[in-house]
Amino acid sequence: ASLPFAEDLLTAYYCAFDRDTPLHVKTALMAALAYFVLPFDAVPDILLVMGLTDDAAALLAALRLVTAHIRPVHREAARAALARMKESAG
Repeated sequence: ASLPFAEDLLTAYYCAFDRDTPLHVKTALMAALAYFVLPFDAVPDILLVMGLTDDAAALLAALRLVTAHIRPVHREAARAALARMKESAG
């Protein structure tokens, strides 16, 4: 919940698992989410700032490509999830 792009990450998740989202959009979002989560990537996440920067860039690029399919309900679900995470952590 403390990542600067956590809301975008969760928005992509909710869009990718929405039954109304077209398959090609789901594929792009899932690929970007997998790149973010999996330890195998171009710049290792061990290099904190650099490692997360390439992950964020991949996610943001995917979000820009599919922005027409991201609906307000996806953003609202992401915000609610973040609020729950922050509430349970604090």
